[in-house]
Amino acid sequence: MLSQAEFLQALRGVLGEAGLLCEGDLSSFEQDWRRRYEGRALAIARPADTAQVAAVVKLCAAYGVGLVPQGGNTGLVGGSTPDATGEQLLLSLCRMKQVRAIDAANLTMTVDAGCVLQAVQDAAAEQGLLFPLSLASEGSCTIGGNLASNAGGTQVLRYGNARDLCLGLEMVTADGEIWNGLSGLRKDNTGYDLRHLFVGSEGTLGVITAATLKLYPSPKAQTTALAACDSLDAAVNLLVLAQSRAGASLSGFEVMNAVSLGLVKKHFPQLQQALALSPWTVLLELSDTESEAHASAMFESLLEAALEAGVISDAAVAASQAQSQAMWHLRESIPLAQAQEGLNVKHDIALPVSAIPSFVTGTDTTLKAVFAGVRLVNFGHLGDGNLHYNVQAPEGVPAKEFLSQHETAINQIVYDAVAAHGGSFSAEHGIGQLKRAELAARKDPVALHMMRAIKNALDPKGLMNPGRML
Repeated sequence: MLSQAEFLQALRGVLGEAGLLCEGDLSSFEQDWRRRYEGRALAIARPADTAQVAAVVKLCAAYGVGLVPQGGNTGLVGGSTPDATGEQLLLSLCRMKQVRAIDAANLTMTVDAGCVLQAVQDAAAEQGLLFPLSLASEGSCTIGGNLASNAGGTQVLRYGNARDLCLGLEMVTADGEIWNGLSGLRKDNTGYDLRHLFVGSEGTLGVITAATLKLYPSPKAQTTALAACDSLDAAVNLLVLAQSRAGASLSGFEVMNAVSLGLVKKHFPQLQQALALSPWTVLLELSDTESEAHASAMFESLLEAALEAGVISDAAVAASQAQSQAMWHLRESIPLAQAQEGLNVKHDIALPVSAIPSFVTGTDTTLKAVFAGVRLVNFGHLGDGNLHYNVQAPEGVPAKEFLSQHETAINQIVYDAVAAHGGSFSAEHGIGQLKRAELAARKDPVALHMMRAIKNALDPKGLMNPGRML
């Protein structure tokens, strides 16, 4: 076996001094966003293009070095953090951020994997087009990471997950070969759809280096409103009403409980909350292809019908883009407020929308009975059935201590209830390190067998993001 020094020297020959970091403060790469996982990398490789990625992967295969791909390092399950051995190479795609092409007639855009999501949105907007993937971390997360984790976000209801917005991929396989599948085709039945195999694989099968993305015409108008509901049943009824009246124009439907918005009010008092705190607040967005007047009329009709039916008790419609952004800022500030409050037990779960009220009522009751004073911070994408059902320590209880003592028991209660209601314990965050045991215990054994067979076939040495997912 050749030495680490020889391996690093070979990497320098490929990447140059600027492309390889071995010394200094590397914590921004080695620690995850939640500060839950912290590792130590052998080095940080920062390739400038796909050819350099392929050369790095070939060296890792030759030297037997584990490779951890990383985009914007905004993940929530420890999927891009090296372990503590100091023997894994962290591959950062942060230098690969070129917009390669925009085909307006085909409604596609091809970009490097290191492109920041917001930059992709802006590049599309400059052409009068829309790339609809939208996340709270869009100012720092990257397209490669979005696709590797099959990110969701706030507009899945209308446009789908990252998987649904990807038409083609370029990637480097575990043996350093480059697969160019950057197709802008919407129909291509020529064998297995490898794109879907690699989207959501969390870097365990190869390294995504570029993608061809699906674009849409920009809506003529986007209108936002907040609505107060007395129960989750009412919020679900509002969703049904909104879908029946607005159809495909309904592009966002977020729900926030009183505890979550209370934390925002506590830690960010400067943020204006247009409605008084109610048990549940819904954020709705309509994206209209006709006009502002048409969108406003549709919203007015919808909210009047909801008030008459007793589905909502109050509502506020944004009168400007600034007010709309302020409403979305409330929703996006909930994770930040939770972080200020202290560590918490996070759950990213998916359920049939019809089952959500029953799940929440039963699980809330159980958790409050077992852990007196516990605070349930419940918010998320009700429109597509994805809740961030988080458990915060009781007031005055050290958050870190509560997490270390009770996380396993809390997860057991929550995930058992999710399974009983026909749901999934991971909706959009992925598996990473955090949920490996849950995957092994809860995934269908036949599915796990097929997943391991795919992993063994494409990465027989087990060097691609080792210790993640499987």
